[in-house]
Amino acid sequence: MEWSLGSFDWSLVLTVFFGAVSGYIASRILGGEGFGFFGNIVVGVIGGFIGSWLVKVAKVPLMSGFFGNLISSVGGALILIFFIELIKYMQRSNQTTRKTRSKR
Repeated sequence: MEWSLGSFDWSLVLTVFFGAVSGYIASRILGGEGFGFFGNIVVGVIGGFIGSWLVKVAKVPLMSGFFGNLISSVGGALILIFFIELIKYMQRSNQTTRKTRSKR
């Protein structure tokens, strides 16, 4: 049995690459420092699923190929980061409210 790169399944490598790039671009658009290499991959991959699902549901005409996938992935990552930041804000707000109530 001979192993060669021709038989290698590149889909996982491309998913990780797209995830890292999409997560990084989305975090920079929103003015953050990013989530680190692995965090950007996770945000980008999940954002890619969100973005591609939204594009299909909304029937948004996007170009096919690399740039169409990148646009939908970054869009989904932007939405995901927005909700992550919203949850963080709500948690900080609740903690501040609890501290002021306990001082009374």
